[in-house]
Amino acid sequence: MTVTVKVAEAKTHLSELLAKVEAGEEVIISRGNTPIARLSRIRRDNDVDALIAEIKAQRAGRQVTTQDEIREWRDEGRRC
Repeated sequence: MTVTVKVAEAKTHLSELLAKVEAGEEVIISRGNTPIARLSRIRRDNDVDALIAEIKAQRAGRQVTTQDEIREWRDEGRRC
């Protein structure tokens, strides 16, 4: 998930924005409507907690997969 903020807001809420970045979100800082910078997490080897947080952040905005969809995926290609 990407969050876009203006420079003044980024200055005021930097700690909150960094917490979002640590959770796997990306922050774009803009001057007016023009993006000028991107904050993103620095990946570290064996950083399991960061990986889990990133996966949860990615899944947060998605629809729940139904059991019917899972069965369709499982059975895809089996019917010949």
